[in-house]
Amino acid sequence: MIVQLCGMSGAGKSALAKFAEHKLLENGYPVEVLDENDHRHHLFKELGMSLEDQAKNIRRMAWLANRFSRHGIFTILCAINPLDRVRLEIQYQYRIAATIEIDCALEELIRRDTKGLYKRAYLPEGHPDKISGLSGVNGVFEHPLKPDLIIRTHQETESESGQRLYEFLLPLALGAAIR
Repeated sequence: MIVQLCGMSGAGKSALAKFAEHKLLENGYPVEVLDENDHRHHLFKELGMSLEDQAKNIRRMAWLANRFSRHGIFTILCAINPLDRVRLEIQYQYRIAATIEIDCALEELIRRDTKGLYKRAYLPEGHPDKISGLSGVNGVFEHPLKPDLIIRTHQETESESGQRLYEFLLPLALGAAIR
């Protein structure tokens, strides 16, 4: 079984995925989190942040997730994944069980900006440190048209969001374990 988490940079995808992973493992469910940041750093170093490269990254991660899933490991894809058509493509190709949007107000994302991405995206044109293509700012981020769950991390604590994600995933993990 595979689920995909999507949302803008800093929304809390990785933290919530790790929270849910810990709780699922604690309860005896085999689970693996495939995090976009880890895969870019370790496996797919040649990919940039263009929409085309982001789509390639997601497709590769989905293929890996499918391999884990075929062996009974509940797998959570955790990535910005900005294009709804790519999310739908992998949903149909790999029978993604759920799409979960981790949403956060832009003002809060800017406040949380630990990597300095938002600050750099808002620099004036021509500034040497300006970044372009930041999803949701000067790049595309399409909110899922029909997400199975939306978690708004600016409206609740990380623990509350993590618990809601875990409670949503638990029946799916149970279903995967029964197969």
